[in-house]
Amino acid sequence: MSNTCDGQCGSEEAGTDNYTRNPVITTHGAQISTYKVPKMDCPSEERMIRMALNGFDNIRSLSFDLSNRNLEIIHQGEAGPITSKLETLGLGASLQKSEEASAESVRSAESSNANETEESGTLWILLAINGLMFLVEMTMGLIAQSAGLIADSLDMLADAAVYGLALYAVGHGIKMQVRAAHVAGILQLILAVGVLVEVGRRFLFGSDPQSLMMMAVASVALIANVSCLLLIAKHREGGAHMKASWIFSANDVVINLGVILAGLLVAWTGSNYPDLVIGGIVGGIVLIGAKRILALKG
Repeated sequence: MSNTCDGQCGSEEAGTDNYTRNPVITTHGAQISTYKVPKMDCPSEERMIRMALNGFDNIRSLSFDLSNRNLEIIHQGEAGPITSKLETLGLGASLQKSEEASAESVRSAESSNANETEESGTLWILLAINGLMFLVEMTMGLIAQSAGLIADSLDMLADAAVYGLALYAVGHGIKMQVRAAHVAGILQLILAVGVLVEVGRRFLFGSDPQSLMMMAVASVALIANVSCLLLIAKHREGGAHMKASWIFSANDVVINLGVILAGLLVAWTGSNYPDLVIGGIVGGIVLIGAKRILALKG
């Protein structure tokens, strides 16, 4: 799961994904609160916010603009409890303004989920691809003695966890959602720490990564991620969460290319350092993602 999409997110057009619920709430007295969330730049942060706010019955809709790191919430009552919950996520959320919501803005929020079923089907396919590639890359990474492949497999696992949590959240209460998120976060944390420790061990005691196998397996992973991009392509102009998923998979393609480049450098120099560098970078990315997931509270 790549959390390094700052630059690319900024280059995308602003997209807004509206999530509507609690239709029994009337427009009378509805407030629209705008938040700046500096660290909300990928689908994982959006999922975290959705899960954290799921227990608020007074929230009518969530509107995400990942490109500009903005979040608009239409709700009844004061924004204080919502602000407090967002602050616990460690994403730097701050309330910019809160004002009465117009009937037009409420209607706009209520009409934004026409493609939800189709998008869920795409998420299931993305989950399957990433889960399968985790197993393939982890197995071949161990055989090839490649820290880069092992770390890239964890990136695949992190992606699968994000998509899986998004699907699992449907029909489950907030406590079960957070519990599932913590299980996934703990697994990612353990594996990421393991990879970083293994990178350190190989740096001290040496390793012999197989460059050809590194490049071959990373090329298969590259094809898998390009396939994910093609699947997301028809949804990328829809909600911001699907647009962000495009950025998410595009970053994975960059990581795959990094592993291929590391394999080329290993073959050219005869050194294991390129493999260790890419392994350490990706392991660190997964570790940061795991810590953010574990920050979720019921």
